[in-house]
Amino acid sequence: MSSPGPYFSNNEFIRSDAVAVIVDVFGARDDNFGYLVHDTATGRTAAIDAPDAGAIKTALQLRGWDLSDIFITHHHIDHVEAIPELKAEFGARVVGPRAEADKIADLDVLVGGGDTVTLGETSFNIYDAPGHTLGHIVFHEPVGKHLFSADALFSLGVGRMFEGTPGPMWEGVKALRALPDDTLVYCGHEYTASNAKFALSIDPDNAALQQRAAEVAELRSAGRPTIPFLLGQDKAANPFLRADDPVLAKHYGLEGAAPAEVFAAIRKGKDNF
Repeated sequence: MSSPGPYFSNNEFIRSDAVAVIVDVFGARDDNFGYLVHDTATGRTAAIDAPDAGAIKTALQLRGWDLSDIFITHHHIDHVEAIPELKAEFGARVVGPRAEADKIADLDVLVGGGDTVTLGETSFNIYDAPGHTLGHIVFHEPVGKHLFSADALFSLGVGRMFEGTPGPMWEGVKALRALPDDTLVYCGHEYTASNAKFALSIDPDNAALQQRAAEVAELRSAGRPTIPFLLGQDKAANPFLRADDPVLAKHYGLEGAAPAEVFAAIRKGKDNF
């Protein structure tokens, strides 16, 4: 029997008839997204990253949830700033990237690619996603098909390559691309409209991209977020997930080049767009 699709209600995202996880989505800082993941069996609730203590506490109050965990993806200040305040107030367990333990204070549990972390009865698989930062990780909940990608993968884009190099970043992106098409992706920022403009500039004849760009324009004009997005839709439209497509290699005059080289060209193009 095929699994039911996601149920959307305002900022609530649920998958499965027997609800195991509820994801609450809210804005934080200027353009960050905040996420609460609630395990319905045990009541444990995790914040994905800690961008803004006030926004997270407001979301918790509106739901009537207590914060038990904080899952950190990387060391940038807009993802970790609220850790001390939240940990002091709630006594939350803080899980974060082993490779960035020297850059993030107050981590209790260190994880990396191939590890699993639990939130009550819900399990998350950890993937390494280097590039934006060297130790960036993402959290994938395979049963409900939720991927919390932070700044490793955006709708129609990827994070700026601050610390990594193209080869490993492409390999990390490819590993995320291999996840099921009906995976719901929750990224770190609302960058989709600007990503769409760049993507169309290098891949103007892509029908899937045209459709997604139109959808994004409609959502943003209505003041609605473009997150979460379906991974399958992004596989067809996001140029960074298609660095091994000859169409994009040809655009950059890199026919026959390794996908990592094409990926580097796309990233440089976006940097200068």
